[in-house]
Amino acid sequence: MNQSKGPYLLSLIYIGFLILSCKGPAAKKGDEAAVLKQAPFAPLTDSIRQSKPAEQAGLYFRRAELLSRNNLHELAAVDYKRSWDLHPDEANGLRYASTLSILGRTDEAAKLLRACRERFPSNDNFANMLGDVYVQAGKMKEALNLYDTLLKKDSLNFEAWYERGLLLEKAKDTAGALIALQKAFTIQPVNTYALELAHLYAENRNSKALEICDEVLRKDLAHELLDPLFIKGIYYSNTGSYKKAVVQFDSCIRRDWKFTDAHLEKGIALFKLKNYEEALKTFRMSVQVSNTYPDGYYWIGRCYEVAGSKEDAIAYYQRALLLDKDFTEADEAIKRLK
Repeated sequence: MNQSKGPYLLSLIYIGFLILSCKGPAAKKGDEAAVLKQAPFAPLTDSIRQSKPAEQAGLYFRRAELLSRNNLHELAAVDYKRSWDLHPDEANGLRYASTLSILGRTDEAAKLLRACRERFPSNDNFANMLGDVYVQAGKMKEALNLYDTLLKKDSLNFEAWYERGLLLEKAKDTAGALIALQKAFTIQPVNTYALELAHLYAENRNSKALEICDEVLRKDLAHELLDPLFIKGIYYSNTGSYKKAVVQFDSCIRRDWKFTDAHLEKGIALFKLKNYEEALKTFRMSVQVSNTYPDGYYWIGRCYEVAGSKEDAIAYYQRALLLDKDFTEADEAIKRLK
């Protein structure tokens, strides 16, 4: 539908400076060594140097974990690999693959995860992560084949049904996505699955979205959830019931006034109702909440264009385009008005 560094602050600033030269294949050994000799890594580095080979796998793993927590993923990957080579266990395989994925080294991550699936066939986490890595790499066919294989093995694998549904949704196979998400929700009726299913129904103007959202809201005794209200608003907007949509978006905003999307969608609904004055106020609020949100500036431009204020409209379209150079609608609006 966002730490305190503790006593090591100065050291971590220095580490952050050093790591800029350690990224990528051209990283220098000396730079890496300098980082690892700084706090908080120095004690583990000393322990590794003084330890026996049998003890090093665990020490490399601990240092890799510490490096990861400090966002030094390139160096963490090196230590995870050392640990994995010395003692390939499940925890190390998962952390190593996750770090490779964070670094965008998806081919390496996929190769490692396939090996882990063979080595640890009872651990489904490797298959789930492999599916995520395939999606990250844009290998949709491989991901879909993986989920199909998992479901042939266990038709009640709700995580596989859910991930399959998300994949089909991305591929614009709405019918297939709805079937898969409904399966996941039926097997495991949690809010995550319910709301993903409801959102897809809402985007396709299916009133089942309202039924699911109302059921989730009935269970929300603390009255804290935003997504069910937002999804109901999307459904009403998509079906042309803009006044009802505004009510739902207002409910979202009362629960969290910083919910930028609710302000934006409320403004669009008001714009559709030709209530341009209130729409403009709402879009202005959206950019007040998030001044780097290009859509808000674009819709302010739309309001000015409707009002005949061409120069103001162009100025706001340009601000939207400045924040998102690929904002086609803003670019076309500028060309139309010039």
